[in-house]
Amino acid sequence: MSGPNPCAWALGVDWSGVDTPAYVVDEGALERNLEILGSVQDRTGCRIILALKGFAMFSLFGQIRRHLHGIAASSLDEARLGREELGKEVHVFSPGYRESELDELLGYADHMVFNSFSQWDRFKPVIARSGRDVRCGMRVNPEHSEVKVSLYDPCGPGSRLGVTRRSFRGGDLDGLSGLHFHNLCELNADSLVRTLAAFEERFGQFLDRMEWVNFGGGHHITRPDYDVDLLCRTVGDFMQRRGLEVYLEPGEAVALNTGVLVTRVVDLVHNDVDIAILDTSAAAHMPDVLEMPYRPRVAGAGEPGEHPHTFRLGGLTCLAGDVIGDYSFPEPLRVGSPVVFLDMAHYTMVKNNTFNGVRLPSIAIRQTDGTIRVVRRFGYEDYRNRLS
Repeated sequence: MSGPNPCAWALGVDWSGVDTPAYVVDEGALERNLEILGSVQDRTGCRIILALKGFAMFSLFGQIRRHLHGIAASSLDEARLGREELGKEVHVFSPGYRESELDELLGYADHMVFNSFSQWDRFKPVIARSGRDVRCGMRVNPEHSEVKVSLYDPCGPGSRLGVTRRSFRGGDLDGLSGLHFHNLCELNADSLVRTLAAFEERFGQFLDRMEWVNFGGGHHITRPDYDVDLLCRTVGDFMQRRGLEVYLEPGEAVALNTGVLVTRVVDLVHNDVDIAILDTSAAAHMPDVLEMPYRPRVAGAGEPGEHPHTFRLGGLTCLAGDVIGDYSFPEPLRVGSPVVFLDMAHYTMVKNNTFNGVRLPSIAIRQTDGTIRVVRRFGYEDYRNRLS
């Protein structure tokens, strides 16, 4: 991303006293994001919920609770975390529910979205017998793609996610009160405008039998160049025309530019290029760097050759490709030098792993007074207890 650094809050922090590696999330930056999301709710009347698949740092749920209406879960454990730690609305979607988990899941869920009519047929009687007032919905596939990376495109050819119009049973909607679509990833409001048009073209005739529509996630609402006005006009117009509740479920937008991963150099080697080995790992601690793939920003660093000293930043694991990228620095890196990766709150803690037995980074909060408070450290037991 070019232009002003949206993680500027992190550039003036003295990281020398932080025990690395550590994810550090800034309360002030999170509050700014939540205020933007709150303003969208105020202007439109929609409800915004946090998608835990992107950010699930429950030590900050007290702050999030003041602004958002609940959480979006993709599993039993996410639903339980949302119910126990946030205590507001719990929306659940899964490509396939497991019968053995359904009774417990119904104890947490307020909204439950199905991915197929076959699962709806199978579990509709179970929901009716539960006595729980669960609002059920169906995920639909508008067959309109906006995402350029196929791995993250829910509406690509042959997608397993959502019912297409040709498979939609419009005459068999008893018990369903809402529709859900999701086809965005890190996109602006113009992508929603086009998606919504495709959704209404294919499924608009069924909306008069619904009470709510979930517009899914992937809305990059808190990005500096995001068109919030267009989003509000689009959501507001739909709600006025259709008379339906609207939900948005961003994950990344809640935590965007709120956190960093603080690391240190543990060794320096040379093999055609200068290489700094860090006490972190792309494969274990920031897997989207390899999966997406993308090159994260580093505080104070530039493109190769931009500053006098260029280094390849590599991780601790034995994976040959455990490399974050090449960066240049005004001063040469040394053993013990801090290296701070920006925008590391989302899709890191929720996706990291203990490959090679590498310990997970600590989790900390930078409070509004500037102090850094560690809320979780990980050790051997966390690695051992994942195994048998």
